Amino acid sequence: MIKLEGLFGIVVFALWVFCLVDAIGAPADRIRNLPKVGWILLILFFPLIGSVAWLVAGRPDNAGARRSAYERQQPGFPEYDRPGRAAAVDPEKDAEFLRGVRERAEAQRKAYDEQKKREREADGTSD
Repeated sequence: MIKLEGLFGIVVFALWVFCLVDAIGAPADRIRNLPKVGWILLILFFPLIGSVAWLVAGRPDNAGARRSAYERQQPGFPEYDRPGRAAAVDPEKDAEFLRGVRERAEAQRKAYDEQKKREREADGTSD
């Protein structure tokens, strides 16, 4: 009889620790029915009842994972489109940004070529 009670105590303790860690690590905006602090206090003060209640009524539902505004809806290349990876929201602004990057890169290349040309002229060597 003592072994059965000890086993029950270990199971309740493991459930309590799992639910407590799960509640602490869950995003506050996804928790159901109570605020995050309320669930943590319920689990802390009522280990068995609070843990079962957390699993049934408070744990976030992962079936409908929300995407941020910057994530792609349909992945074109799965190796690049992982959940949480940012994507362009406005294609016009994205094209403008890329155009600016190309212009800056070209300006840097020209400045580098001019610097090398001046260094060669200062050394007295020419092509």
